[in-house]
Amino acid sequence: MTPRIAVTGASGFCGGAVARTAAARGASVVGLGRRPGPVGEHRFWDAACAEPDLTGVDVVVHCAAAVGDPAPGSRAEAAMRAVNVDGGARLLRAAAGRPVVWVSSASVYDPRPGRERVTEDHPRTGQLNAYGRTKAAGEALALAAGAVVLRPRAVYGPGDTQLLPRLLSRVRAGTLLLPGPDVRLSLTAVENLADACLAAAGWPPGAYNIADAAPYHRDAAVASVLRAHGVRARIRHLPLPVARTAARMAESASRLTTTEPPLSRYAVDQLAHPVVLDLARAHDRGWTPSHTLADYLAALTSRPAPTAARSS
Repeated sequence: MTPRIAVTGASGFCGGAVARTAAARGASVVGLGRRPGPVGEHRFWDAACAEPDLTGVDVVVHCAAAVGDPAPGSRAEAAMRAVNVDGGARLLRAAAGRPVVWVSSASVYDPRPGRERVTEDHPRTGQLNAYGRTKAAGEALALAAGAVVLRPRAVYGPGDTQLLPRLLSRVRAGTLLLPGPDVRLSLTAVENLADACLAAAGWPPGAYNIADAAPYHRDAAVASVLRAHGVRARIRHLPLPVARTAARMAESASRLTTTEPPLSRYAVDQLAHPVVLDLARAHDRGWTPSHTLADYLAALTSRPAPTAARSS
């Protein structure tokens, strides 16, 4: 029988990738969200205030999430909790025993202990922003309900509106400042995440790290991204104490305006410290990531340049 897979957040970056991959493999896709996804049936769902309609669904892949780095105590932080925690609780009630694959984040991990090799047993406290806190609270509900929880880190790929666009926007006067010295970081191709989401429906309940097969050296990865986007910029290292001070000042200012700070302690932490996810638990289930940053950038640079319009 053709499996019927519900994908929440199917109109978004990660959910859309999962929906397209599922459809390409012969599944019947039901997209749940406020807007239609790229394929399949659409059922309207506002995660902030309602339970989804899962009639006839066999498996649920939960990708819907509010993302960003809102100011503490702001309306945006409250809205994030309404989706990432309360919305997740509504989804779990509606799932009523169906298999659930829950896309969480490596942001749930405590930033204080060393993260040169992060297993799924790493402490999950001390998150630096509302996104990390609400993802941790949401996944705790999912784990208690017997779901499979996936923890990707820094998802990139076609359709990305967060990670790489934010990085490119930080270039000023031909220079990109990165906090601290070069470090090794795990990144996750959206294709690898989509593949894991579909494979994980048959995995035992629990948490699994998801990332590309090998970590990247930060500076080399950033330089390759800049080149692929045609951005000529030099990478310079900002002393970590200076970056942290600037982040604290930006966060303090954001509390007055209730807007998202241009720089935060979370952003500094994510770039300044080695964070390498241990993938052994997912490997033990037979999952192997096959896509890399080089694959994505090669596809990006091979696209034909847009043709200039000619006046008649």
